[in-house]
Amino acid sequence: MHPVETLPTDALRRAVVEIEKHVSGAGWDQPAQLFALVPTAELLAAEPQLAAELGADDASQPLTPVAQGELPGGVDDANLADALARIEWPDGVSGCALAVERVVLPASVEQGLADAESDQELARMAASDPRRHEVRMIAGVLRDGERFGAVRLRAHDEDSAVLTGADLVPTLCQVLSLTFEPSGEPADGDRAAGGRPVDGTSVDDVRGDDEEKQA
Repeated sequence: MHPVETLPTDALRRAVVEIEKHVSGAGWDQPAQLFALVPTAELLAAEPQLAAELGADDASQPLTPVAQGELPGGVDDANLADALARIEWPDGVSGCALAVERVVLPASVEQGLADAESDQELARMAASDPRRHEVRMIAGVLRDGERFGAVRLRAHDEDSAVLTGADLVPTLCQVLSLTFEPSGEPADGDRAAGGRPVDGTSVDDVRGDDEEKQA
């Protein structure tokens, strides 16, 4: 049974915005990255030495994003759900977030690519189409079902141009929510635990009781 947590109403939004800025600071052409969202108060109670290492702004955030590392290389839309469905979070994790880069096309253009004979040909055609947009999407979900997303276009790579909203990346949020669906015992290595807060601080365990346009 998962603990009941009281979080501010904007906790998920603040975490997604923080992750977007953190990931964007490393530039483009990055692999998919997964983050656990842990209540900061519980994280500091479990790892008190982090109080001195987290900045004042980080310590005041309701949720601390803890980087889980890269997802398996080459995870595309067809395999992303399978990769995420193999993950099971410890009880102390309140939510999670995913950062992915994609090439998107207008719906009318996608219909014109329907005759591609393979995924590789489709990717090649999409990459060479002048109407394409390269985007980075951040999807965040909580155990209670709350969702929030952020999108940055490579062609408009400024903080002031980042789009945010609860319904911005619904499909990616739906796939991400699979990580909180009840499942059988995960295979060895599939249970996500531990990682690094987005400021780079090392954490051995992630545990609780049991262990719009951006302004």
